[in-house]
Amino acid sequence: MEFTREEEEEMIAPVSPTGYYFNSSVLNICVVGVLEFELPIDDSKAITLLQHLFLPINPRFSSIMIEEKNGKKQWKKVDVNLKNHIKTPTFPPKKSPKYYEKCLDKYLSELSTQELPQTQPLWEIHVIKYPTTNSSGTVIFKIHHALGDGYSLMGALLSCLQRAENPNLPLTFPFVSTLPVNNIFNAGGGVNNNGVFKSLPKILSSIFNTVSDFSWSVVKSSFLEDDVTPIRSGDPGVESRPLSISTMSFSLKDIGIIRANLGVSVNDVITGTVFLGTRLYMQAMDEESRNANSTALILLNTRMFRGYKSIEEMIKTNSKSPWGNHFAFLHISIPKLTDNLELHPFMFGKIAQETIKKKRSSLAVYLTAALLEAVKKFRGPEEASKLVHSTLKNTSMVITNVIGPMEKMALDVQPIKGLYFMATGNPQNLTVTIVSYMGELRVAIGAEKGFIDTHKLKSFIENAFQMILKSASNIPENN
Repeated sequence: MEFTREEEEEMIAPVSPTGYYFNSSVLNICVVGVLEFELPIDDSKAITLLQHLFLPINPRFSSIMIEEKNGKKQWKKVDVNLKNHIKTPTFPPKKSPKYYEKCLDKYLSELSTQELPQTQPLWEIHVIKYPTTNSSGTVIFKIHHALGDGYSLMGALLSCLQRAENPNLPLTFPFVSTLPVNNIFNAGGGVNNNGVFKSLPKILSSIFNTVSDFSWSVVKSSFLEDDVTPIRSGDPGVESRPLSISTMSFSLKDIGIIRANLGVSVNDVITGTVFLGTRLYMQAMDEESRNANSTALILLNTRMFRGYKSIEEMIKTNSKSPWGNHFAFLHISIPKLTDNLELHPFMFGKIAQETIKKKRSSLAVYLTAALLEAVKKFRGPEEASKLVHSTLKNTSMVITNVIGPMEKMALDVQPIKGLYFMATGNPQNLTVTIVSYMGELRVAIGAEKGFIDTHKLKSFIENAFQMILKSASNIPENN
């Protein structure tokens, strides 16, 4: 395709490699964000809010992806007809909240299989004006993953929201220590013999972990598939099948008890909980799968930041780390359900901590990114996209998380009771997403409809958390 001078002037930026991978002939991944409102929704100002709050956040929200003659893709500015981006479904009137809950579940399931039109900016908003058991109304954002990662999209969403009790005060976030891969060659200060000798074991360990992790990652991405289990069918075309989405909430106060007694992070606690609950579900559905080879992909954000406490800091950090996708996959083997682990459920949290810590101390994520870039350069972006597809397809599940605000939010003074999100279009049967909000972690399960019993899996994960909480509570703090 050739462009006129006027069209070339409308090109705002080249599409990033990751953006290309997520919007190709083999992958089409979107993020669905769900906001639950306390009061009936007033959408009379929707067009105005989108025009003045949402679109100005980033030019990509008013751009489409254009492919040039040489195969490269660019973001091209277009006029946005906002009415085409707002959907307001109609359900039967005068029904119960439980009835509308089922309508919403069905609507989300159908939405998970629908592709966003490539002829307009890659996002939509769906306004559900019916009360469910969880809310008086629901707003669904569907945004293509090519536009950005969870960190970028959370920043965009929060730019449109305010603190419910006082819009003049900023939203704040839990402080996090989210360093990317450790710099093993930074000993701090000047170089001396003592520093070299003290750092040598760490350097050698990191080199070993790098080689081991990168080799395994390449093998897993290329040809070594997980076993077929109750959470992985191994069938082709999984990404086009509808999802059943179910959510659960865990108190950060209870997680804090586990975290303090085990000496692990919040992420370690919830990852261990998901691992234990998933294994228990697998065992209940098929006894032999308790020891099956199953792998989870953990999404690690690679932005250079230690934490953010307000929306202003988040946006400032986002401006320093360019908008888009800045994360890497970590292959984590789901611990097998041994007798010892069944007796000591808290060990799932400790295993998650040790495994993730070891992998974060290697440089494998950077080597994997370099490999993808090499494939893209020498074999073309479609081949690189196929490698990403294979990386996802060969594993059993993906786990990703986003940090949300500590205070209640409001959209144009309409208070938000809860929120969760889900990634759609993955070539996996199971996706688990996690977001914090107002002192709770909301965990969402997106599972292939008809293959995984979402409600049963949810029950096992909830029971797993109680098992870990009970066993961790019997351990002396800081032991």
